[in-house]
Order: sequence, then structure tokens, then C-alpha cells
Amino acid sequence: MSENPTRFEIAHLARVELFSPKPQETEDFFTRFLGMYVTHREGQSVYLRGYEDPYQWSLKVTESAEAGMGHAALRTSSPEALERRVASLKDGNVDGGWTEDHFGFGKTFEYRSTDGHNLSLLWEAEKYVAPEELRSKILSRPSKKPLSGIPVKRIDHLNLMSSDVSATKNEFERHLGFRTTERVVDGEVEIGAWMSSNILGHEVACMRDMTGGRGKLHHVAFYYGTGQHNVDAAEMFRDYDIQIEAGPDVHGITQGQFLYVFEPGGNRIELFGEAGYLHLDPDAETKTWQMSDIDTGLAVGGAKLPWETYFTYGTPSPLSLDQHIEQFAHFGPGAEPAPVEAAVDGTPVAIDESRAVAGAPA
Repeated sequence: MSENPTRFEIAHLARVELFSPKPQETEDFFTRFLGMYVTHREGQSVYLRGYEDPYQWSLKVTESAEAGMGHAALRTSSPEALERRVASLKDGNVDGGWTEDHFGFGKTFEYRSTDGHNLSLLWEAEKYVAPEELRSKILSRPSKKPLSGIPVKRIDHLNLMSSDVSATKNEFERHLGFRTTERVVDGEVEIGAWMSSNILGHEVACMRDMTGGRGKLHHVAFYYGTGQHNVDAAEMFRDYDIQIEAGPDVHGITQGQFLYVFEPGGNRIELFGEAGYLHLDPDAETKTWQMSDIDTGLAVGGAKLPWETYFTYGTPSPLSLDQHIEQFAHFGPGAEPAPVEAAVDGTPVAIDESRAVAGAPA
């Protein structure tokens, strides 16, 4: 893991905005099934938080013609750190500007990543204070655990799809002080990078978009802290017709417990069980996974990650989720070529042959 003098200047992922063409159904997904509280409504948006999120909101759902990520915001460790990180971005010719128009947050620097993702940096954040009926007796918990669905504690991490993983990773390292904890390579090409600004395995990850797209969202993850909740959630989603993509299982990469589902608006959501490996070693080296080890890297327990979605679907998508699955249903190991030429050219052979990919050889 490369030494970086600006490490810890980004404290954590503070919030994410999701676009949804089915805003009420998306809201219901997060409140009924994941137990998130609604804290504010404004225009075409609703603001939500998990019961251990420290701020007024961690998730904003905004009505839109298509699914996708409106923006993601990272909170710095101090107001001075915010100024330093913004100066670094500007020195690197990254264009952006200041705003103060987000509920519950103050001065914010908004910019676009090298691949086109809308990102923000901020320091000023209004802490959530629960009304009397929601105050928890557990002092470190901002509000009571909800009695709805299987409640998530907090937002956990963000996974971006990118046309160039190395370029996106280098921007996070150079300007934001992130360290790359783990990565996957195919020869000299980086296929994925997991980056952290603290002791967690990752706050932000980046995966190569096998369709050649730019600036898409792969998933937003919310934290349970226990694998049993992932099992219980899978049963709940099955009963209530929420589409499960993969899991529950454990990634070799990060050692995090995962369950992937699609919320009704079309965005992929990960439910994170135990946090996985914590990076307490201050000078640990980046762990590099070769494609020959991708089976273990993807799913230790043998869960199959669907070819027709996991490696090719991100939002916004030119196709609906159902259309995407139909178009890519015959694309994969031993099947006809994909209708998207970039996906054929850009997919490593080891992924084609991986036992952790649905449809792969036994």
C-alpha cells in the first residue's frame, strides 16, 4: 500500500443521492424493508437515514427518468482538510465549484471524476437529533432501532463503474489521499480497485465497466454488521418479490459479507454483513489479486455472480434491468458473443472461465 501524507483527510462517505424512475417504490424499499427513517422532503426528493447514521441524511432519492447516482459526498476530517483537498483537485485541473444548497450540510465542493461521476467534498454537517420518541438509551446511537423490515445501521460504501479503473483510482489517491487496499489485475490492466480513507477495507471501490461505458454506478452498500441479517433479508426479499442478484456469501476481496439486490427503481444495492478485514497496519502493502485467483476473490462460499448483470449492468443504463438481462442472457462462458462489442473485447478470459460466475464451466 503506497505511503500517502494526505491519508485520513477524508473521514468517510457521508451521503449518496440515487435517481429513480419509481420514486415511491424506491422509498418504500428503503423504509419498509431496510428500516430507514424519512427525515425531510423537498421538491421531487426524499431524504433518509439509517438509525446509526450521524447526520440528517445519508440517502437522497430523487425522481428521475432513469436510475443512477445523482452524486456522492465525502466528508473531510477538518475544514482545513477540505481546503487542501479542493486545492489539490484544482491543481490537477479538475473543474468544480462551491454550493450550499443541500439540506443538513453546508459549504460543499462539487466536481466530476475523471470518468464522469458526480462527487462532492464537504466538512459542515448538521448532526441528527432525534425527537423524544425516537431517542435511544444507547448513547452512541442517534436514534432507536426501527421496528420495520430488517433495519440497516448506516451507509457503508460506494462502488463505481469506470472505463479506466487506473485513472479513477489514481485521482482518488492523488487528490483525496485514499489508499488502495486491494486490486484485481488482468496482466497489466487493473480490473478493480478497493480504496479506503480510514481503517475499513474500502469506502469507495471502482470496477471496470465491461460494456465500455463511463460514469456509472455499480452499487451503494448499507451496513448490517452481522451475516445473519443478510440471510434474514434474503428470505424477506424472496417473499416480497425484491430481485436478488447474488448472495448471501463472503467476498475474498475485503472479506466482506454480501447480499446484492435491485431496488425497484433499478439501482443495485448491497447489504453488507460483517465489515470484513480492517486495515490497522499503517504501512500494509496493497494486496493484488491475479485473475487466476478470481474465484476466491469474488465469492469464498461459491455463490454465483450473474454474468448478465454483475459485470455488465450499471446505472444509468440504456436498457431497463429486465431488458439488460434479456439482451445479455446468452453472453458469457461458452455462449454466443454479446451484442455489445466492447464487452467482448474487454472481458478477461479468467472471468469467462471463473466458477464464481453464473453459467461458467463446473
